[in-house]
Amino acid sequence: MKQLWVKVDPWDKKLVTTALESGADALWVPEGRVQEVKALGLIKVVAPDGDLVPGKDVQEVAITGMDQEEEIIRLSRQGPVVVSTPDWTVIPLENLVAQGGNLWVETADPDAARTFLGILEKGVDGLLVTSRDPGVIKKIARLVKEASPPAELATARITQVKALSMGDRVCVDTCANMGLGEGMLVGNSSGGLFLVHAESLENPYVAPRPFRVNAGPVHAYIRVPGGKTRYLGELAAGDEVLVVNHQGHTWPAVVGRVKVERRPLMLVAAEAGGREITAILQNAETIRLTRPNGEAASIVTLQPGDEVLVALEEAGRHFGHKVQETILEK
Repeated sequence: MKQLWVKVDPWDKKLVTTALESGADALWVPEGRVQEVKALGLIKVVAPDGDLVPGKDVQEVAITGMDQEEEIIRLSRQGPVVVSTPDWTVIPLENLVAQGGNLWVETADPDAARTFLGILEKGVDGLLVTSRDPGVIKKIARLVKEASPPAELATARITQVKALSMGDRVCVDTCANMGLGEGMLVGNSSGGLFLVHAESLENPYVAPRPFRVNAGPVHAYIRVPGGKTRYLGELAAGDEVLVVNHQGHTWPAVVGRVKVERRPLMLVAAEAGGREITAILQNAETIRLTRPNGEAASIVTLQPGDEVLVALEEAGRHFGHKVQETILEK
């Protein structure tokens, strides 16, 4: 996840409040102001007497030439490095992003912030906002909090739909509402995840729950931020999951609650990329997959040959991380 830091030096309580309300991950303030920040909200503070001490825990470097690259990379192996680019911008940052992490960039410009977040399709790890304009802080905050690498989606053709017996299935209730064509990536194997649609549609049986994805049984994988997966059964309030729309746009959502209930299940199998992928879902009309045009398709109406969206990957997973090794999942 990208980090949003806001520098409020000299001190301005209004800007501190703006940063907190915008979801800042850290505040950079003058010495002696740490307790005032902590009284306003639970947040990491960068200050000479703060949680992170400039010059010790966080390094600052003004890029003036290519000869600084090695030093910045060395410092980044020890902790966060905040760089400013008074003369250069994208080119030195491309080189730094390509070689390592722990890289923050100072900015007071939303357009520059957007560029920094997209460098080499990876972006810097965080931004240090130096603007004194509350509107600019909010605008850059939205860019950071919505920054998430796109999901590569493919079209799969349904090959089988089969009713199963009972099992423990998980509803993921988030702290955000989802709309048409939006949901979460879930499946039996991390190599192939179905885009399970949110319960955001009107239905004659139950009221819409746009904050919910009825995701599948406790054993299933779900994609979470950072390119990782989790088991549905281990999610808890306060965790984050990845919301994905039918165009591959992604953003993180906070889990507010998970509901594990015993329900009848259904196996859904599809073919994509020359291989079979499967998911087990609750056997109910309100559970839907997502068609390539973003339309929600109830699993009880699926027929062989129907097209739905999936995410494929070649690597296996070890504790949720991609690994290059032979792993067979059936």
